[in-house]
Amino acid sequence: MGQRVWIKRAIMLVFIASVAACGRGGGQLSVDESTSPQQIIAMAEEQVSRRKFRQAGDLYLEVERLYPYTVEAEYAVIQAAKAYQAGKKRIESRASARRYIDYYPAGEYAALAHYLVALSYYDQIVDVGRDQENTFQALQALRIVLERFPDSEYAALAEPKFTTALNQLAGKEMDVGRYYLKRGQYAASIGRFKAVVEEYGETPHRPEALHRLVEANLSLGLLAEAGQAAAILAAEYPDSSWNTAARRLVTGGR
Repeated sequence: MGQRVWIKRAIMLVFIASVAACGRGGGQLSVDESTSPQQIIAMAEEQVSRRKFRQAGDLYLEVERLYPYTVEAEYAVIQAAKAYQAGKKRIESRASARRYIDYYPAGEYAALAHYLVALSYYDQIVDVGRDQENTFQALQALRIVLERFPDSEYAALAEPKFTTALNQLAGKEMDVGRYYLKRGQYAASIGRFKAVVEEYGETPHRPEALHRLVEANLSLGLLAEAGQAAAILAAEYPDSSWNTAARRLVTGGR
């Protein structure tokens, strides 16, 4: 970032601090074309301090509406996304974060914007018995943070959430696979269990998925496929109870 931009931002922050201090005296400024961007930001930050996050987000966006393509607008758009997220207004937060990404893809706050998009989905993940669209969207957005901004603080925050979302999707596949298996729809169940093994990597569901592949393939008379799954299970999880159960299936209980 150029020196002039840094100087302008420093002046802006000093001005915001002074306006905010005055604003605590009681009066509120109206927002129109005569209101400076620094004044609007100060008003928004006062709302944040009062935990009125929706009002803060709305005020931040007024900066972009009245002063588009300015340093203040760039700052305000990402602050709006943060304020909405703090207020659990996830759709509004996602919209503001995506707006930042669209207008400032290489901006100073790009990593944060992508992380806020991911967080807006992640916070709406539900149990595996329900639709996992939010989990899938969170996983994709978290992957962007990890791949594009690996050295950022947001990558460190994204990594455990990525693992959780991955495990959640694998759990959904297992849930559906068990459903098919119990109903004798072995081919359909195999597709689900293979996805867990081949597409989701090392998750807590992998040992069971391999065991279920042994079970489903044996039910279809596919001895080679069952043996292959059993061999992988034995090699990777020799001490697992799933391996013991699979070995009994393959050997007929011996």
